[in-house]
Amino acid sequence: MSSLRPARKTAGGLAQLTALTALTAVTAQPASAHGSAWQSPASHCTGTAPVVCHFDVPPGTYDVSVLLGGDTAGSTSVSAEQRRAVLGETVTAAGDRAHRSFTVDVRAVEGEPTGEVGSPGLDLRFEGSAPRLAGLKVTPATHARQILLAGDSTVCDQPLEPYTGWGQQLPQLLRRGISIANHADSGESTVSFLANSLLFDQLETSIHDGDLVLIQLAHNDKTTTADMYRANLTAMAERLEAHGGQPVFVTPIVRRRFNSDGTLNSVALHVMAADLLNEMRSLAAQLGVPLVDLTQMSKDLVEGLGVEASKDLYLTNINGDNTHTSAYGAKTFAGLVLGELEHQGLVPERQVR
Repeated sequence: MSSLRPARKTAGGLAQLTALTALTAVTAQPASAHGSAWQSPASHCTGTAPVVCHFDVPPGTYDVSVLLGGDTAGSTSVSAEQRRAVLGETVTAAGDRAHRSFTVDVRAVEGEPTGEVGSPGLDLRFEGSAPRLAGLKVTPATHARQILLAGDSTVCDQPLEPYTGWGQQLPQLLRRGISIANHADSGESTVSFLANSLLFDQLETSIHDGDLVLIQLAHNDKTTTADMYRANLTAMAERLEAHGGQPVFVTPIVRRRFNSDGTLNSVALHVMAADLLNEMRSLAAQLGVPLVDLTQMSKDLVEGLGVEASKDLYLTNINGDNTHTSAYGAKTFAGLVLGELEHQGLVPERQVR
């Protein structure tokens, strides 16, 4: 099998990042509890469906508050940077307003770390069946917690539809105060993720004390020996802990590949040069690293749905791809991950949307 690396889009070159611009209050809406007033979409946004907004801010973590609704009924979802789902579809009746907020990680490279540099600053898209935006504001999130992601194309911020990584859908499941910093990259193994300075090295420098770092790497470790796989994961865990981070091992989502009896085969379960799942499970116990067994959870889900219904989780019906997920599948798998993090007390219930 080839490495999991769908085609990338091309984008513009590096632009100089500018300082956070001052925002001018122009709406009649009252100021929020943060003390700053709502800003008119006209100051930073264009279009109506979608509404596209841009803020010239330097890399960092930002709280975004939005006021959704209008004179007519609306239904609005929000994505940030490179197709990150930060707010699910929100319905507003005619004349009503809904205040929602979320936290966004802003980096010079908006999506995959080895991808093209996008536009500098923060980009937001208000979509849905009838997007309605009445006001918004962006403020630095000086005390936000991070969940950083190390993974492959099943996790990353995919640039092109219909490809969607579960890390790309995770932000919408969390409330303001936690940002998802997705450092996952298509085609990566434990070997290549450590070797490329744009990947693990860059993630390592972004850690704040107490941050979670979820590691899902196995899809592309097809020729990695058991000893090398364990050594790579151990090196990651030790380096993360040295920087105050909390590593969390995540076994990979299954491939949708069935035996004739309706069970998933060995390829689906990532048994290749080594039984990578059991290596990760046993290493987590040995090192005392929390484990999210996404392989087992996704196996139970896919086998439970069966050959036909499970196609909707993947791109099977679109291009025959039984490895990469649809937006629906990615959100489903993100929910499994977050549910287990909450169950283990790694993410407080109050921060889950």
